[in-house]
Amino acid sequence: MLNPIKIYDVVALLKDIPQKNLSKGQVGTAVEQLDDNVFEIEFVNTKGETLALEAVHTADLFLLHFELEKA
Repeated sequence: MLNPIKIYDVVALLKDIPQKNLSKGQVGTAVEQLDDNVFEIEFVNTKGETLALEAVHTADLFLLHFELEKA
């Protein structure tokens, strides 16, 4: 299956990552593809300050959409 996530896509976590103080639902941006199904995700606060950079498997990410797309 083709990976729907691309660089600069906005995603949400589907699980907690306690060692980075990240919780399910935390929103981040894919900033680098490390492997076929692993992306470096940057999580920032409302001031734009980086909270964490974490390698996350695509199975643990939910791609967010800002435009209407075919279901």
